[in-house]
Amino acid sequence: MSKIFIDRPIFAWVIAIIIMLMGIGAIVSLPVAQYPDVAPTQINIRATYPGASASTLESSVTQVLEQQLTGIDGLLYFQSSSTARGQVNISVILQKGVDPDIAQVQVQNAIQTAISRLPQQVQQQGVRVSKSSPDLLLIVGIYDETDRSTNFDVSDWLTTNMQDELSRIPGVGDVNVFGSSYAMRIWLDPHKLASVGLMPSDVITAIQSQNTEVAAGEVGGLPQPEGQMLNATVTAQSRLQTPDQFRNIIIKADPSGARVLLSDVARVELGADNYSAMIRANGHPGAGIGVSLEPGANALRTANLVKAKVAEIAPRMPAGYNYAYANDTTDFIKLSVYEVVKTLFEAILLVVLVMFVFLQSWRATLIPFIAVPVVLLGTFAILYALGFSINTMTLFGLVLATGLLVDDAIVVVENVERLMHENPEMTPRDATVASMEQIQMALVAIALVLSAVFLPMVFFGALPASSIGNSLRRSFRRWRCQSSSRSRSVQRLPPTSFAASMRRWRNPGSAAWLQRLHTRSSSDGSSSTTGSTGSATGSSIR
Repeated sequence: MSKIFIDRPIFAWVIAIIIMLMGIGAIVSLPVAQYPDVAPTQINIRATYPGASASTLESSVTQVLEQQLTGIDGLLYFQSSSTARGQVNISVILQKGVDPDIAQVQVQNAIQTAISRLPQQVQQQGVRVSKSSPDLLLIVGIYDETDRSTNFDVSDWLTTNMQDELSRIPGVGDVNVFGSSYAMRIWLDPHKLASVGLMPSDVITAIQSQNTEVAAGEVGGLPQPEGQMLNATVTAQSRLQTPDQFRNIIIKADPSGARVLLSDVARVELGADNYSAMIRANGHPGAGIGVSLEPGANALRTANLVKAKVAEIAPRMPAGYNYAYANDTTDFIKLSVYEVVKTLFEAILLVVLVMFVFLQSWRATLIPFIAVPVVLLGTFAILYALGFSINTMTLFGLVLATGLLVDDAIVVVENVERLMHENPEMTPRDATVASMEQIQMALVAIALVLSAVFLPMVFFGALPASSIGNSLRRSFRRWRCQSSSRSRSVQRLPPTSFAASMRRWRNPGSAAWLQRLHTRSSSDGSSSTTGSTGSATGSSIR
């Protein structure tokens, strides 16, 4: 097998270049994260029931939705919360490896069968099903430095102008606004309602019937009389927009002409949809928006796209508005990856120095060193095919495996040099062929032994109490196995081709610099010891 690459060095280099190009493409495409993706797939269900208590939500919404979450592929468990603010959140947890797109469709189909059993207010608000990671990637804070706007003004602008644009960015799984948008607040007076014999349900019915879109049709449409020349669409009044329009809603009327308006029994104003929280950013009224990552997405790339979109929207903000990032998890990712990459380069430098000390020639050191980028990039290509990500654990495994990447090349070069030194008449090509015939099975044995050390843990099942820790360890060992196996296969390409064409870089008549240094130190030590011994002997004789 090795003789093919010895006789065809160009073919060996072509394979090495192809492996490197595949690795470069994999590095560009691989997602970057702080830790491996070991969290199970999660689907979120959200519903809103305005004005309902937590117990009402639990019985009328949460339990109805939970009853439909059966028969979903890979379902582990689900957890739900019903708050006094009228919000329902259900997190459906599925097994790791389940396709989140398929899981979202299955959950959506299951929820649709229960929509008709939900209260009318919940159906009007809608039930939202989304796929996202449980942790937030970014929190963007918008605030008014002039303090002229309230936090509800900022929240309404954020909901209207930024939420939809951020949710459409590739890699964003979910967007959650921390704040409340505008809403028409109607504060009923129970004493006035009782005086006119009305109930809150009568007010709700009147508002729903008079605040609606009406399709008024058209004038002069087909079929039409002969000679009809006019055809116009009738535009009726749309939904009510201002508090005055809502105040004029007729709640009750009788044949005598008397009527009760909404302003007679309630106070109407434009306020916030929810008053449960007051948000301030950098001491100013503001609002926030949390961005969650889509499962398997590139955290760094998604964060950069979100920041670019926020910077693009910033010039369109009202005067005095500014933004800041209250939380940015990519800072930790960048720092951890930077430290591991720096350690990786330090490890490569140490490997080069060790090779130079042992081989005692920069020309010989260059041969094993060329195999390092080929092996590392080839490992990235394999990880891309297996669905891995670039994270702290995989890079740390690569750092520890760096020392194993060049040992075969060192063995090949040393054995070729030994054969050329023992057989001066042997050409570099013949020495390389003879060397590979001697150590080829040994290199295969080294690869099998190293794989036998790390490979069993890859298939070791995760214990329930420490599933995440075992998943991290399996990811680390799988990286080590791949890099070690790749080094045994790739290092036969350039090293054998170089060794077949290398010259004798050592002078047989003189020792290498390390040997000369060792010889000089040994000679000096022997002379000083002999001299002192002789003086002591002479003194004793005298």
